[in-house]
Amino acid sequence: MEFMLSWFFPNGIETNEAILLLIGFLGQGLFSARFLIQWVVSEKKKESVIPLPFWYFSLLGGITLFIYAFSKKDPVIMLGQATGILIYTRNLYLIHGKRKQDEIDRLNKVVK
Repeated sequence: MEFMLSWFFPNGIETNEAILLLIGFLGQGLFSARFLIQWVVSEKKKESVIPLPFWYFSLLGGITLFIYAFSKKDPVIMLGQATGILIYTRNLYLIHGKRKQDEIDRLNKVVK
């Protein structure tokens, strides 16, 4: 571990830079976990499925990576993550809207 740190940071590393690295690795971990979730669920169902946690991990990973990119002042990563955040948020909105409508329809059938 010491070798890697000295290779990446020959002059040492400041505490704030170490915190930024942890945020970056956390965001990347969250973002990567979404693929593992999607893969496991798809394997269990024997078909390609995008489960709800996929979208939450996408959103959390995107937000965390956006914070990292913002801290590094990297407009390329910021733009990419901001676009993804909008898409993930919209998908979650659509999913929850559909579930709410399905519940209303189910309750209306019970009342009739």
